[in-house]
Amino acid sequence: MNRSDREASPDALAVIMAAGASRRFGAADKRLARLPSGQTLLAATVARAAGAFAHLRVVIRDEDDPVALGLAPDTPLIRAPHAGDGLGASLADAFAVLAKDDALADLEAAAVLLGDMPALADETLKRLLDHAARERIVRPRHAGRPGHPVLFGRAYWSELASLGGDEGARRVIARHRGHCLELAMGDPGIHLDIDIASDLAALPRGLA
Repeated sequence: MNRSDREASPDALAVIMAAGASRRFGAADKRLARLPSGQTLLAATVARAAGAFAHLRVVIRDEDDPVALGLAPDTPLIRAPHAGDGLGASLADAFAVLAKDDALADLEAAAVLLGDMPALADETLKRLLDHAARERIVRPRHAGRPGHPVLFGRAYWSELASLGGDEGARRVIARHRGHCLELAMGDPGIHLDIDIASDLAALPRGLA
């Protein structure tokens, strides 16, 4: 997606969640898993998001070295001091920061992306952006199942900032079903995350 495409879409932010412990992957840090392109798994996900969103933030742990994770030195970051408590706690850390960031005051929505999903189609991200609104939650659906990323209108940011534990944002979505739009997509990448090392083999040709 080129710059003019991004400027024509509602102003939204990509929030890339990369502060988890990823214990199922084993002793290695899955964010550092290398794709044949030479990019780390996290860097590939960030690059995919950057192609669609004019604004992004990458959420990492307090102790992380972003350069060691394969991120460019100028990558906008949010540190999640409560990352050890689970995804919900990391989301709360992130959205508490976002809500206070004057540079983002005019944004309508934020898409929550998982840092281990580099196979999302550009068209998926574009369609989510096209339906962004302050009082709407938008998520993709493929083969009868919802997936990621989920785009949250600004009206729900305060609820995201109050999450805790490892539940993630499911209860926010459940509470606002009437404002949740699900978009049918032909993109299996919305379900393709990397939990264990062998999942890397399932990435489309050109990524893995």
